Amino acid sequence: MQLKGRGGRFGTVAGMHAQELPTAGAPPKPTDDLLARMDLSGPRYTSYPTADRFVDAFDAGHYRQALRQRADGAGALSGMVGGGLSPLSIYVHVPFCAAVCYYCACNKVITRHHERATEYLDALEAEIDLHVQVMGRGQAVSQLHLGGGTPTFLSDAELDRLMGTLRRAFRLAPGGEYAIEVDPRTVDAGRLRRLAGMGFNRLSLGVQDNDPDVQKAIHRVQPWERTAELMQAARELRFESINTDLIYGLPRQTSASFGRTLEQVAQARPDRIALYAYAHLPQRFKPQRRILQSELPLAGDKIAMLSKAIGSFLGHGYQYIGMDHFALPGDTLAVAKRQGRLHRNFQGYSTQPDCDLIGLGVSAIGRMGATYSQNAKELPDYYDALGRGEFATVRGIALTRDDLVRRAVIMALMCQGRVDFESIGLSHLIDARRYFSAEIAQLCALEQAGLVRVDADGIDVTELGWYFVRGVAMVFDRHLQADQALSRFSRII
Repeated sequence: MQLKGRGGRFGTVAGMHAQELPTAGAPPKPTDDLLARMDLSGPRYTSYPTADRFVDAFDAGHYRQALRQRADGAGALSGMVGGGLSPLSIYVHVPFCAAVCYYCACNKVITRHHERATEYLDALEAEIDLHVQVMGRGQAVSQLHLGGGTPTFLSDAELDRLMGTLRRAFRLAPGGEYAIEVDPRTVDAGRLRRLAGMGFNRLSLGVQDNDPDVQKAIHRVQPWERTAELMQAARELRFESINTDLIYGLPRQTSASFGRTLEQVAQARPDRIALYAYAHLPQRFKPQRRILQSELPLAGDKIAMLSKAIGSFLGHGYQYIGMDHFALPGDTLAVAKRQGRLHRNFQGYSTQPDCDLIGLGVSAIGRMGATYSQNAKELPDYYDALGRGEFATVRGIALTRDDLVRRAVIMALMCQGRVDFESIGLSHLIDARRYFSAEIAQLCALEQAGLVRVDADGIDVTELGWYFVRGVAMVFDRHLQADQALSRFSRII
């Protein structure tokens, strides 16, 4: 990784010194200069190695073997707790959307033919049954997330069918996190009540921007009043957590217009806010070709929007969790961060213990022991594999010893903001300072910037450094350092 500036791998960090840290008692807020210098591309580290390192040689047979190892209790990395296997996490991908949002880079199928959902649910049931055949019935699940696409494309009866299938195959543990992504344009208070009755206790509402002109430019017209009413209904139904997604850098967006969105959302007090930078990659994502380059805000304007967002959320009492996530102090995510219990998986930050993840549905990614796997990205390929009675796995990776060491370091940075050399050394039978001597040397520029502290015992990410924790983690990414091909990743801020 090269920090924007002059000289060296991280550049000369002129103008980025510890005195730029906020004074005692003030909430940490990076300067615009620091935001501009750290405006880099890099992985989100929902896994290490990252998904772009998956290989086709890892197939359905390898995935079946990883499942069998967990079932046999043989996977040393499967998470042994109290003599038993740790609960599973499950992600279900529902790809269908009734209309396209031009900014979207998710794996999706745009259709108004609702009958397509029946064939997809049939395939999901077949995929779930394959897992039961290998692992047995009744494995505990403490985390479930339905994402998309638009999960609420499915009718109530179809969602109820899916949840029934999952409950017959797995045991949903009391007190678990059971979340669903909701398009506010497709639900009302009555539907939220039915989702709660199915067992969902967490909602994620797509907002992006409240400005009508921006909404027209991204083909997602969604009056804020409707979203605010849904949030209030969700509170009355006692959903445990409500998340809203926002995006800065969208077409026709200005610092002033986005400021109004920030104020509206902060006043509504969702428990969590995810703030993403729009990555304009029309060569990779066809819908983005409908966005005019001339209508996108300039880099300096995006920096101003990010700076305003950070100041707004901190000023309204939100705590910065890491990367692009904010939470109210009482939310379980904020509590987990304070207690050093944050974890990270393909859905982002989590309060659940580090655990195996089953990915169900087209393009879904999972983690099992020391492996990662991904399903076929196209529906015909997904259906074909399951029709043959085989898992739909088409790529993945088995981690090497070096991968495991670096994963431990990167996840410690991303989740706890602290790497303890002795702990890493004992866990992986290495001399951590010697093993990572080159990476520690690279941290000097970030240390001068006040983003990290390095001493004989370990590495600490400062409060200011949390805003750029992806940049800190990138130093330890051997694959990334080897090829420096950063253009395929989103911006780290």
